[in-house]
Amino acid sequence: ICLNTNYIESYNIKLFKASENKLRLIFTLRMKRIQPHLKVFPRTLQGDRRRQFQASWYNLHPWIEYSQCQDSVYCFACRNFGLLNTHSVFTSVVGYKNWKKATFRDGGFAGHAKSEAHINAMMAWKEFERRKKTDSSLMSILNKEHKKQIEENRTYIKTVAEVLMLTATQNISQRGHRETADADNKGNFLEILNLIGDHDPTVKKKLAGPQNAKYTSHHIQNEILDTLAEMVCVSIINEVKESEVFAIMADETKDTKKKEQISLVLRYYYQGAVKESFLHFEAAEHLDAAGLTEKIIHILEKYGLDYRSNLVGQAYDGASVMSGKHSGVQSRIKEVAKQAFYVHCNAHCLNLVLVDTVKAVPQAECFFTILQRLYSFMSGSYVHIKWLDIQKEMYDGPPRELQKLSDTRWACQHMACNTVLKRLPTVIRLLEEISEEKSGDRTVDARVLLAQMDLEFIGLLVTFTELFGDTRCLSDILQSPSLDLGSALDLIEALMHRFQCYRDESYFEGLWKDLHGYVTIILERKAGIQKPTSVVDLTVLIEPFKEVFHKLFKLCKIAVAIPVSTAACERSFSTLKLVKSYLRSTMNDERLSNLGVLSVESRRAKSLNFDEFVNNFALKHNNRRIQLM
Repeated sequence: ICLNTNYIESYNIKLFKASENKLRLIFTLRMKRIQPHLKVFPRTLQGDRRRQFQASWYNLHPWIEYSQCQDSVYCFACRNFGLLNTHSVFTSVVGYKNWKKATFRDGGFAGHAKSEAHINAMMAWKEFERRKKTDSSLMSILNKEHKKQIEENRTYIKTVAEVLMLTATQNISQRGHRETADADNKGNFLEILNLIGDHDPTVKKKLAGPQNAKYTSHHIQNEILDTLAEMVCVSIINEVKESEVFAIMADETKDTKKKEQISLVLRYYYQGAVKESFLHFEAAEHLDAAGLTEKIIHILEKYGLDYRSNLVGQAYDGASVMSGKHSGVQSRIKEVAKQAFYVHCNAHCLNLVLVDTVKAVPQAECFFTILQRLYSFMSGSYVHIKWLDIQKEMYDGPPRELQKLSDTRWACQHMACNTVLKRLPTVIRLLEEISEEKSGDRTVDARVLLAQMDLEFIGLLVTFTELFGDTRCLSDILQSPSLDLGSALDLIEALMHRFQCYRDESYFEGLWKDLHGYVTIILERKAGIQKPTSVVDLTVLIEPFKEVFHKLFKLCKIAVAIPVSTAACERSFSTLKLVKSYLRSTMNDERLSNLGVLSVESRRAKSLNFDEFVNNFALKHNNRRIQLM
């Protein structure tokens, strides 16, 4: 009994007193013959000498089982496959142990083997073995089918994720107004997926399957986007942690629902390059310094960043709530991150200086007012067509468009000045032709603008084209992620020195000699230099020897991690306008942030391993209608 129920001798002796039916049920739990090969089997006095069980009997009668604790033999076939109403010593609790008569021709083992009950049990045993082999083959087939099904499921989920990745990185909406089967346009996501299904049988089969196993609902979309965005963020965080030190750049803007969104970007040095990686959009309910600080710290803690020790820089715009020395965000952050050096965005500073300077000079303010009026006049449909036609007649190549002025993007001022300067003969001819027409307000506006095209206007046009050419160059460089604070200060000093040179009389003499000429100064770094010219170059130079110059390398990483501007946040706002447009204004904040991550960090997102994505998706969301692992 010990053997037939895993046959361990620790079974309580009370088990032997159980009913035969219960024992038979227990015996069937383990369909394995127990045939131990002991060095010495127990000896029992039988007749004139001590006798014992022989292991060689296993070969003569394969149905034999031996119980060491009982020192008895049982019939495996009869005990497991015999009828319940048959009785034999080989199926009893005591078992068979008459070793003297065990090998008799008409008794013992041979006698039992000839019994009808045993023969029937043996037939049932053989049938069981045959079916077990068949079932094994069937299980093998089922396992293969199961693996095939899982592979199909994984392929389908990867396709769904790839379509969502495409729509996210291309900044196009996923969902349609109506996604029912009879809708003419189900939205980009479903339409692309159905198009793929026309060429992929696996996708087509899944799309035609049960409604709750299609995995196309907006809930599943959110989960997939969340998993993809999380993988992108994890790769960024891993780089930041490997770099150790980092800086944050934050700015806020309103989305289409007039909700304030905070953009958070991390700046750090990693493998020979300075990186500015977008991390998160966060809706801000409170725009006071305490509320904004809490949001920023919450995001850093959410991603497991050690900001108390490793945050070395912070950059915001000049708003008092952000830059305040006593209770602004920068001062509150510095209370918990002692090394977080604050930088007022240099690109914002340059823009503010230019705006305030122009407004302080009446002639300059009037000049830009004329430029804006000229842009508005040229925007009229009739004038605009005439403007393009005259350009085609007078110049080769594509016609140019006038630029609208902007107080927040002074690069536009340079483009506006440059376009008018390059096309000044066209502007004057157009105004002259329209001023001779009899078209009421349009003719009056043309005559007024033409009267402003005097020597003073042209002189200011040439001057500002050159001045803003220099400032635009600096503005573009200040927005570069690879620029360090030291180099930025050098560039600012260089621009100030150049402006000082403009005050020399010789400059104005050359300026008035050629009113239609202009000079664009480009500050560029020479390639192939032998010694570093910036902190970034120095960091790259010593990185291979960082174990030797450990402290110097860390100081260099801190220096290059300190932000120069918050241009990366501004760039993320451009994505925000594309993602949360008027027609997509109802999306929740989590989906917005995930789409923002995938769009802004599109290069990183497109390099994700989608097999790894399926594993993450399956582990994170284990309550599934289809198996993925």
